[in-house]
Amino acid sequence: MKKITFLKSITFLTALFGMVFSGFGQTTLAEGDIAITGVNTDSFDQFSFVLLTDVTTGTTIHFTDCGWYATGGFRGYNPISQRINEGIVTWEATSDLPCGTQIIIEDIGSDTYSATNGDAIETDPGFNLSGNGDQIIVFQGTTASPVFLFAIHVANNTGWTNTIPGPFGTRYSAVPAGLTDGINAVAFNMDHSTYNCAVTNNQTLILEAIVDNANWSGHNSIPQTLGTCVFTCTAAGSCASTVTWNGSWSGGTPDLTTNVIIDTNYNTNASIGSFRACSLTINNGAILTVDNGTYVEVENNVIVNGELYVETQGDFVQNDIAGIFTNNGISRVNKQTAVKSDWFHYTYWSSPVENETTDNVFGNVDGDRRFWFNAANFVDNVGNDDIDDNGDDWQYALASNGTNNMIPGVGYAVTEARFFVPGSAGTASFEGEFNTGNIEVDIELNPSNTGVNWNFIGNPYPSAIDFIAFQAANSSVIDGAAYFWSQAAPPSAANAGNEVLNFDLNDYAVFTVGSGAISAGGVSTEIPTGYIASAQGFFIPALSVGKATFTNAMRMADGASNNQFFKGTSSKNSNSTIANKLWINLTSGNGIFNQVLISYVDGATDGNDGMYYDAPKFASANSAAMLYTFIDAENTKYAIQGKSINSINENEIINIGFNTNVNVSTIFNLSVAQLQGDFLNNNTIYLKDNLLNITHNLSDTDYNFTSETGAFTNRFEIVFKEENTLAVDALVNNESAFQIIQHDSEQVTFKTGTSATIKTIVIYDLFGRKVYQFTGENSSETYNIPNIKTGIYIAKAELSTGTVITKKAIKR
Repeated sequence: MKKITFLKSITFLTALFGMVFSGFGQTTLAEGDIAITGVNTDSFDQFSFVLLTDVTTGTTIHFTDCGWYATGGFRGYNPISQRINEGIVTWEATSDLPCGTQIIIEDIGSDTYSATNGDAIETDPGFNLSGNGDQIIVFQGTTASPVFLFAIHVANNTGWTNTIPGPFGTRYSAVPAGLTDGINAVAFNMDHSTYNCAVTNNQTLILEAIVDNANWSGHNSIPQTLGTCVFTCTAAGSCASTVTWNGSWSGGTPDLTTNVIIDTNYNTNASIGSFRACSLTINNGAILTVDNGTYVEVENNVIVNGELYVETQGDFVQNDIAGIFTNNGISRVNKQTAVKSDWFHYTYWSSPVENETTDNVFGNVDGDRRFWFNAANFVDNVGNDDIDDNGDDWQYALASNGTNNMIPGVGYAVTEARFFVPGSAGTASFEGEFNTGNIEVDIELNPSNTGVNWNFIGNPYPSAIDFIAFQAANSSVIDGAAYFWSQAAPPSAANAGNEVLNFDLNDYAVFTVGSGAISAGGVSTEIPTGYIASAQGFFIPALSVGKATFTNAMRMADGASNNQFFKGTSSKNSNSTIANKLWINLTSGNGIFNQVLISYVDGATDGNDGMYYDAPKFASANSAAMLYTFIDAENTKYAIQGKSINSINENEIINIGFNTNVNVSTIFNLSVAQLQGDFLNNNTIYLKDNLLNITHNLSDTDYNFTSETGAFTNRFEIVFKEENTLAVDALVNNESAFQIIQHDSEQVTFKTGTSATIKTIVIYDLFGRKVYQFTGENSSETYNIPNIKTGIYIAKAELSTGTVITKKAIKR
C-alpha cells in the first residue's frame, strides 16, 4: 500500500480463540433459516426450535448462552475472560429433515443433552440458562468466525443491550452482528416462554410471527410445554399472494409473503415508503425508485422489465441466497460523492452490479486516473511506512490491458474528470443486474512483505453491509480494521510516496471491530459507523491468502445504514455502548484535522492487541501535523488504541503524541470530539501540557497552543485528576526564594535565593513558543531580553541541584 499521487499513479493514501466444530456435507444456513420456539430456564435447561428450510444429514447448529458485544465478539471467547456458566450445545441432524421440523433439546442431567430428533451434545461445558435473564444465540461456524442464524433474549427488563464484563454480564447481550431485533431476533421478559402458534404455515410468515414478542406466552416460575405447534412450509420461492401498485395497492399490502408487481411509477419516499416483498416484478413502462433513507427488501426473485433506480442512500436487498435478479429493462445504482475541492481528488468505489466496466462508469475520467490495487505486488520492507517499495502495487484499470471490468468485491480508486467544477459533488451510475448472493473476493499478500498486508476491496451490493458481520465471518483471512479514504489535504511534495506529489496518509478514516472508529480530514470529518455504504471501496489488512465472502446476511435493509459514503453525503451515527471511549481532535485555522480514539473495551489490553483493537496511524514524518497515541517501548503511532476496561480510573494517564512540520505561525486546537461511557461522562477530562506545566479543563473548553516543528511525545497527557498537574493560574515556585526582577531597561535578573546555581533559563509565551533560552553558572544571572512584547510568559529554570522551577512572569 502506498500514497495516492498527483501524477501517474496512486499509492495507499495511505491470537484469537475460536472453538472449531465439525460438520461435513452439511447444509449451510442463513439468518432466519431456523427460529427458537420455546425456552425453559430455572429448574432445567430446555429449548425448542423449528427448521425454516430443508437440512441434510450431518448439518450442525450451535446454541450458546454466551453474550455478544455490540463492538463484536462473544463475551468470554475472544479472549477467554471471566466466563461463568456459559457454554455451547451443538445439535447435529442424523437424517435429512424437511422445513417445518421442530426439535426439542433438554438437559437430562450431568451436562448430558437429549434431542427429539438428531443428536445434541454440550461441545463447550458451561451451558446454563439463568432465570434472571439470559440469551440463546444460534450460529454455524466457529466462535471466532460465527454465522448467526437467530437469537432470543429472555427474562431481563433491559432486553437487548451490550454485555457487561464480570460475572453479572452473563445476563446481557447485544443483538449479534447481522441479526436484527424483530426480523431474526426476539426479546421478552419471561423465564419460561413458548411461541403461541399464532402462525404455523409459510416459513416467511412463521418467522415474522415468532420474532413478534406479542406472540409469546409463559410464566416466570412455571415451566411451559414446548413443541406443541405443527409447522407447514410452502414450496421454496413461492409467495402467498400477489399485490399490485397502480397508483395504490390492490390485493392487499406488500410484505415478505407477497409477490409485488409495480405497474406504474413508485417512489419509496414520495409514495407510501419502503416495502418488503416475497418476489418483485417491475412491469414495462413502470419506474421503481428507491430513494435516500428508504429501502426495498425482497425475499426471493426480482424481474425488471421496466426501470429500477437506487439512489445514493437507498438500500435494495435480496435475502435468499438463491434469489435471481433478472434485468430486462434498466437497473441502475446512482451514487453521489461529497463536495470535492478539485478534480484530482480520489473516491474509492466498488461496483454493486454485474459486468460493469470503468469505461462505462467513468468514461470521462482519464485512463491514468483509474486504478485497482495489486496486493500481491505490495512489499513494504523499507521503514514499514505503508508505501510500496517497488512502486508497482497500483495498476491502471484500462480496457487495453483487460482490467477495466469492475469485479464484484474489488475496490477501485478514481478521480473526477478534468472538466469537473471544484466545489461540486461527483457522481457515478452503475447499470446492470444487481449483485446478490455469496460473492467471493481474493485476499492476497506478498510473502516477502514485512509490513501490513493491505488489500483493497469493496461492498458489492446495492445496499449497506455490516462490517462487523463481514469481518466475523472472514476473520481467518482479514484483520479487524477497515480504512476509508476521506481526502482533505491537497497533494504535496512533502508527503511520503513514490511520486513527485503525494496525498496525505492522515486522510484515512478508520474503523476497528473491537475498539470503534475515528474520522479523517475529509469534507465531513465523519466517524465511520461500521456500516459500509453501497459501492464503497475500502482497505483491509490481510492475515493470510484466501477468499473473503460477502453474503446477503450482512446486508442492511433499514433505510438508515447507507447514509455514510466516504467522499459522499452522510450524517453522524450516535450509537454508543457502555464502553468508555474518548475521541480527541486536533485542528487549526489553516485546515489541519486529525483525530485519535482511546477505547476501553473488554478483551483489549494496554499492549498491542492487533488491529482488532489497535489501529496504526499511517502518516509520514513529513505530515503537516498529526495526533496519535502510543504504547511504551513501541515505535508505532496509533490512530485507535484499545485499552483494558480496568485501566480507566482517576489515576489513568493517556499519553498523546503530537508531530508538526508547520513552520509558519499556527494556533493549534485540542478538543473532545466525542465521548461515551459512565466514567468519561462523570469525570472531568484534563489536558496536561508538560512543556508549560499547565493543566486545562478539556471538558469545559478547547485548548489552544502553538508549537515549534518536530515530534513531541512527552508534551501532552490526558488525566482525570487536576492535582496531578499545575493549573495555568496556579504556577508555583518550587523554591519560594526564586525571583524574577525586571529592570527599566531590557534586562531581567533571575535569582535562586539559595546556594544553587542556574544552569538554564527557557522563556515561553502562553502558546508554548520558545521565546528565549539562556545558560548560566551563578545563583543570580542577568540577561538582556530585547523586543519582548507586553504579556504573560513562563520562565522555566533548571538549577544545579536538578530542581526545575517554573514561574509565571508578566511583562508590563
